[in-house]
Amino acid sequence: MHEISVCFEVVKSVEKIVEENNLTEVETIVLEIGELSSIVPKYMDECFIVAVEGTMFENTKLEIEVIAGIGRCGSCGKVYQLLKNNGYCPECKEKSFEVISGREFNIKEIVAC
Repeated sequence: MHEISVCFEVVKSVEKIVEENNLTEVETIVLEIGELSSIVPKYMDECFIVAVEGTMFENTKLEIEVIAGIGRCGSCGKVYQLLKNNGYCPECKEKSFEVISGREFNIKEIVAC
């Protein structure tokens, strides 16, 4: 489970932003996680509790927004959800695609004061 090390990196990144902006409290951290990335949102939720223990973020909420895995068919050009269709184009039934979105991992927002 590499999510724990990812959580620690998120905490370090947010700590740096907090210091640079002289913030005193972080209410929420919002992450964007692509459903085609190697990060499992459920594990991030569980690991976040451990990563923030003993830090100023102990009372901070973690929100995760999942970005759908979207692809464009290499045969007919149709844009479709990859996981929902097991990678197969719903139009021409080919499994030849270019990934448009779904591999992302971003700190989208930090709600702080």
